Amino acid sequence: MINPILNTDSYKTSHFLQYPPGASRVFSYAESRGGAYDATVFFGLQAILKSEFARPVTAADVAEAEDLITAHGLPFNRVGWELLLARHGGRLPIEIRAVAEGTVLPTHNAMMTVVNTDPDFWWLGSYVETALLRVWYPVTVATISWGVRQTIKAALEKTADDPAAELPFKLHDFGARGVSSEASAALGGLAHLVNFMGSDTLSAVVAARRWYREPMAAFSIPAAEHSTITSWGREHEVEAYANMVDRFGKPGGIYAVVSDSYDLYGAVEHLWGEALRQKVIDSGATLVVRPDSGDPVTVVARTMALLAQRFGTATNGKGYRVLRNVRVIQGDGVNPDSIRQILDRIIAEGFSAENIAFGMGGALLQKLDRDTQRFAYKASAIEVDGAWRDVFKDPITDAGKRSKKGLLGLAGGPGAWRTVAVDGERFQPLDGGENALVPVWRNGELLRDQSLAEVRALAAR
Repeated sequence: MINPILNTDSYKTSHFLQYPPGASRVFSYAESRGGAYDATVFFGLQAILKSEFARPVTAADVAEAEDLITAHGLPFNRVGWELLLARHGGRLPIEIRAVAEGTVLPTHNAMMTVVNTDPDFWWLGSYVETALLRVWYPVTVATISWGVRQTIKAALEKTADDPAAELPFKLHDFGARGVSSEASAALGGLAHLVNFMGSDTLSAVVAARRWYREPMAAFSIPAAEHSTITSWGREHEVEAYANMVDRFGKPGGIYAVVSDSYDLYGAVEHLWGEALRQKVIDSGATLVVRPDSGDPVTVVARTMALLAQRFGTATNGKGYRVLRNVRVIQGDGVNPDSIRQILDRIIAEGFSAENIAFGMGGALLQKLDRDTQRFAYKASAIEVDGAWRDVFKDPITDAGKRSKKGLLGLAGGPGAWRTVAVDGERFQPLDGGENALVPVWRNGELLRDQSLAEVRALAAR
């Protein structure tokens, strides 16, 4: 665990000297200022609080931080941190309010607020910005995954007999190897599981147990990689495939085999579709063929057409063709746009979206940054000499960076969320009603502990 005092930006260590005299409380908020999506799925704050805020600051942390920060060229607030130890046992005297995780919140709304609970720690709310604003990452992953869910859901509702049963397993997380760290795999992979139940990111399954009380958040299936096929040699490709059927082709089972090591279309048409066709059928399992190269839209459409020729199809209640005994998963070149294009193509050719699943890696967990949804954490009010006053910025060079001002809360509900002014004591809306930003953390204590099941239910509304 990193020293909590050092879990910040360097320049913040000097900010305790920069606030106006008489300051006693600083109120801050976080929001998405727009971006690729018009709404975001709020998620991941609980994980950050449990993993980075639960351990109190210690005397050893203070000593280490003073040594490092002064050598780094910056002032160190030794008086403040020693007061934190003496008065609060090392626990941070702040209150964090947030909307419920899983809430789909339109952009430009306050999703979280922070204020210090001890007037001698007016500088602390800004100090923790660095750690808290990293919530942008799980929120953005959950939002991308949620957006794909809407695309696939619409395709299934149009072309499948039981869309609700199909949907949870239609987008699989392939991203663990493509992120910057195991921590990113855990938190980003977990954010994807707000919307789906398919993943090969084991770190996310562990994270769901530790942070969101979910015993088993996701499922996977036996699947081949290129090395397990090509190690047999090209002349024995059919034996490699036969081995997969023998090992995993059990009644009711499902297994995936990458089939483009040499000649995808030849493998589908002749090896799977002729030499092993009856073996696949007799196994009672479902073979999932995985193309892994070429133009995704073209390759999936042709693969599906060849499988239909060799294995046949049934026509479902909505008039679309469903492959017999086989399915397709596309994991190469997969992103929100290519998913939409693939679905449009196969549906236009008469196939149900039941036939396809997707594996998304870098585009799900890595091809994003804080500016994907333009996240910001800003002070909006300060209490000086007992009176609150507005804090905001309004740069003439970029109106998009104009910040909100005053004490803020959230009111309304799905379809009607709005940021509102609140009072300075109970932080409730001035025009009545309840603040939807409720206390989740106060003085080192977690006040709301959501399960992943609860989060999923909110996001699926």
